[in-house]
Amino acid sequence: MYEDKAIVCKDCGSEFTFTAGEQQFYAEKGFDNEPKKCKECRQKAKRGFSRPNNGGQRRSYDR
Repeated sequence: MYEDKAIVCKDCGSEFTFTAGEQQFYAEKGFDNEPKKCKECRQKAKRGFSRPNNGGQRRSYDR
């Protein structure tokens, strides 16, 4: 039913494979959209989200 599919990463432009197994997993979980980023770029994005932003303090630019 599913076949491996080549997708181009929206961040780095490299081509990656969305495997038949991954497609089946996405369908079972109810995900409608295909991945837009390769595994490496997804991992970079996750690491970026986990960084604290200066101890949670906001910067005040209107001093």
